[in-house]
Amino acid sequence: MQINNTVAVVIPARYESTRYPGKPLVKLLGKPMILWVAELSAKAVGNEHVYIATDDERIKIAVESAGFKVVMTGPALTGTDRLAEAAELITADIIVNVQGDEPLVDPDDIKKIANAKHQYPNMIINGFSYLNENEKPQNVNIPKVITTEENNLVYMSRLPIPGFKDLKNAPASYKKQVCIYAFNKSELKLFRDFGRKSTLEHSEDIEILRFLEFGTPIKMIETKPGSYAVDAPEDVAIVEAELRKVLSS
Repeated sequence: MQINNTVAVVIPARYESTRYPGKPLVKLLGKPMILWVAELSAKAVGNEHVYIATDDERIKIAVESAGFKVVMTGPALTGTDRLAEAAELITADIIVNVQGDEPLVDPDDIKKIANAKHQYPNMIINGFSYLNENEKPQNVNIPKVITTEENNLVYMSRLPIPGFKDLKNAPASYKKQVCIYAFNKSELKLFRDFGRKSTLEHSEDIEILRFLEFGTPIKMIETKPGSYAVDAPEDVAIVEAELRKVLSS
């Protein structure tokens, strides 16, 4: 898969996470999590096209010492608002947002999301996969995804959706959001200029729902299975175990 030089990866990172303060600098096998994500992103687009967007000097020092670019932002309402602010200072047609808590992100999936943005320039692009054996639909830290049969986003929720009336109609597996997105700058500006969380976004605490309320279509692209995010301290051991598997393969 090939992507052109108009693509930049931006990784929003804040230290003061509500659920897990200091999360970007949490050590995974001895390395800060944000660096695992940055290094994998660099395999997709090249080191020179990877930026970390943060308002925290501790994160800035850690990533610059590893040779990555930093865009300092002000305090942001959400990670996507931070991304939108950073995008104004970056020369690229397509901005790919890779979340800083996805240390097992696959570089080929980053390329896949970027290429989908070329294919569907008037749609937001977001990744999805299926819940793995360690993940439960009832886990509110995992946004579940409903799409049309053509994989256009209908809704996301922290509840286990789709629902069912009879057990025989329960879904065989649940789709979950994978936090790789692709935007253009005008889409990000629209998001940031709104100036507040939309009603559904505020309720679910899922940022991409703001675009749904704008009426912006969202194409969901299936990524490889095996995605694990660090949402809480108890996720660290699980992710480290998966990282060991990857490193030994």
